[in-house]
Amino acid sequence: MINRKNLAKVAGVGAAATIAMGLFSTGAANADTFVALPGGEMTKTLSDGTVVTVKLVGESANINPSLGSTPLHRNSWVSGTAVVELSGSGAVGGKIYPGYVVGCQVNIAGGGVSADASVEAAGSGDQVDVSPSGGGGGSLTLGPGQATSFYVLDREVADDYGNEDHSTNNRFKGTNGSVSWADSTIGLSGCGGYAQARAFVRVKVETDNVMSYVVLWGQPFSLG
Repeated sequence: MINRKNLAKVAGVGAAATIAMGLFSTGAANADTFVALPGGEMTKTLSDGTVVTVKLVGESANINPSLGSTPLHRNSWVSGTAVVELSGSGAVGGKIYPGYVVGCQVNIAGGGVSADASVEAAGSGDQVDVSPSGGGGGSLTLGPGQATSFYVLDREVADDYGNEDHSTNNRFKGTNGSVSWADSTIGLSGCGGYAQARAFVRVKVETDNVMSYVVLWGQPFSLG
């Protein structure tokens, strides 16, 4: 995972803004825009009666719309916290997989409570497969009508044999779990049109009787 550190904050919030926004650079051409996102919350009842509540809180994005000084490059640093609560005597625990969908001239306003991270391409009825293939974010290359997704976690853990392995989830036991990420990079190149991103929290829930996946979607936001 690529983290951005030591960012100098030098400008404030416009009084008429309806969401928190600020400028974080001394040069207007290279100004970053900070966006405080609303996150989200959903509740789903599993077949055995277990109630799953997933929350996305403290979500934000710090956007540089012109990395490399060309309209084909964008860069964003995203942060947030995912919280999971289980209600039911049979709850064993689960795994939390936070991530982001990124699209170039693609409608990513769909979603909802689903284990399918596909989105519908703008102007067509086709579903774009954006099932995450890895973690850590980093650099993405997308053309018009393309979308992809990734998990933000890339934790180094030992496998069953003591060898180094990488995990894209945070596992919890019992009825409560959470995980936070800060300044995870979304670097996009190759997109000449509008570009958007959207957070999701995919949760694998385990109880004495069932194993199920649920997904909470955040609000789409522009990458410039």
